[in-house]
Amino acid sequence: MKLLRILALTFGLTSTFATSAHAQFGGVVFDPTQSAHAIQEIEQGEQQIEKWGTELQNWQQHLLKEAQIYTTAVQTRDQIVTAYNLAYQMSRMPQNLEARYKTDWMKWSSLAAPPNTYGNTSALVNALNFGGLPNASQGFSKAFVQVASYPAGSYGSLDSRTQATVANQYATSELAQTTATNTLATLGTIRSDNQAFAAKLANLEADTFSIDPNQQTENALLAKINSATLLQIHSQQDTNQILAALAQQQLIAQKQQIDAQNRAINQSIYFQQNFSGAMQNVTNGVSDAIHSISLSAGR
Repeated sequence: MKLLRILALTFGLTSTFATSAHAQFGGVVFDPTQSAHAIQEIEQGEQQIEKWGTELQNWQQHLLKEAQIYTTAVQTRDQIVTAYNLAYQMSRMPQNLEARYKTDWMKWSSLAAPPNTYGNTSALVNALNFGGLPNASQGFSKAFVQVASYPAGSYGSLDSRTQATVANQYATSELAQTTATNTLATLGTIRSDNQAFAAKLANLEADTFSIDPNQQTENALLAKINSATLLQIHSQQDTNQILAALAQQQLIAQKQQIDAQNRAINQSIYFQQNFSGAMQNVTNGVSDAIHSISLSAGR
């Protein structure tokens, strides 16, 4: 090392001067052992200084890392605070939302009790209010005109065309009776269930316009969306049942129209097939009657 070389040169010069001085002055003696010990201590001090320099550099790097960690922690804290403030703001409902957007809707109401003058109306109104096939059947049997059974002996004595016409009319009447009964049951059930449906809808509306932060969390919002979807499906199902009942009524009306048209066509065909024979019978009958009158006049 440079320092050692300098010390060695110093030691050499010192030795030379010491010998000369000893020769000249006679009382000064150079001790090489003490000089070597001093050089060793100087080397150790230099190594210690280098070690301290290395440790200082390590501490500087450590401090830089700590500063970076601190900076990152501050940035993370700021992001968390910002996200929290945003979430808190998103969780708060406007104070006047209910007043601005809440509206009433038309609810199903029960039919008022009728006068029931002859005792055949209340059962029908009861079916419309509460539904159920037993109530609907009872209401239909009391308020609708019931078709009588065709006498068995009289029906058997009819020709095939007349029997087919009578059977067709009975099929239309029985189909209309079944459809009307099911429609009564459907309407009554929907009206009866509407009270519970209205309560659920009112709860959903109250939670929607609530300013309680617990009702405005992300999970609460998703739950309300799912509930609203289910309520809408339930309402649509009731609508589909009413539409199905209307379609059945239209089917009966269409059947009656088709039956009337087909009956007219069948009558026209029958007339064309039997016109000649019928006219021949009429002609023969008229001729026989005229001939009979002529003979009677001659006598």
